[in-house]
Amino acid sequence: MSKYIVTGCAGFIGSHITDRILKLGSSVLGIDNLSTGHEKFIELALRNKNFKFINIDLIDLECLKSAFSGGDVVIHFAANADVRFGPQNTRKDLEQNTIATYNVLESMKFNGIKKIIFSSTGSVYGEAKQFPTPEEACFPIQTSLYGASKTACEGLISAYCEAFDMQSWIFRFVSILGERYTHGHVYDFYKKLRNNKSLLHVLGDGHQRKSYLYVQDCIDAVIFAFQNSNEKVNIYNLGVDDYCEVIQSITWICDYLQLSPTLEFYGGTKGWSGDNPFIYLDTNKIRKLGWTPKTSIKEGVLKTVEYLKSNEWVFNERN
Repeated sequence: MSKYIVTGCAGFIGSHITDRILKLGSSVLGIDNLSTGHEKFIELALRNKNFKFINIDLIDLECLKSAFSGGDVVIHFAANADVRFGPQNTRKDLEQNTIATYNVLESMKFNGIKKIIFSSTGSVYGEAKQFPTPEEACFPIQTSLYGASKTACEGLISAYCEAFDMQSWIFRFVSILGERYTHGHVYDFYKKLRNNKSLLHVLGDGHQRKSYLYVQDCIDAVIFAFQNSNEKVNIYNLGVDDYCEVIQSITWICDYLQLSPTLEFYGGTKGWSGDNPFIYLDTNKIRKLGWTPKTSIKEGVLKTVEYLKSNEWVFNERN
């Protein structure tokens, strides 16, 4: 039985891939410091005899080296994933993304683990000039500390693969939606409407164009690519062949909730600092491998709203 080490196992995407790996019959060592993850997200995993949970911080290299003993594959999904607050705490992305990834790689080297699956981001393309944006697009000037930190992580991973005969699967996600989602546009809009059903403040002009991917389609893609590609460094964009304007997603949410709020836009044509106004990734590479998403952007948005409506405890925990 293969032993997978999942960092960020109590987070949004990390908890889903933990559940899936366990369902496939492998064992999982889950690592999370619960700074943003939730124990409720691993309730199912904790009932599985093949799951073990350790609460440690990836910044603690010596603890991490010890924890990685006996592992076969690392799924490194722990990260600071909220782009908005990078300028308020410039060290956070460096520590939780770049240094944490260095520590993961060092712990792999120390324990002879050769395979890593890594969650990168479409933000590495900055404000891209080519749409849809393919994996081989030139990296422009970075526009967010988050994107810059993930770019550094990719560089470290590929360098370790070359230097220490490791193998990696790097996934550049669009925004992921679905059950257990606890930050981002849809979360923010629902929270605002929960507090005020008649007025919704919207950062930007509403015409920012975004692409989203449903979390179960994301997990399908990660596992499929891991099982069906075998280069030293495998890099894949993940998304759907579509995008929507922010105003469209607001309309879907309001229609679902049967609300007709007044919309007030502010802040110009963009969202927060580093929030790219147009994200649309070319996914031909992984589609040629044989994967296709099953869920549309609209369906993903509505599944997310349905989850938030049924799990309002997430708002109390985040306040």
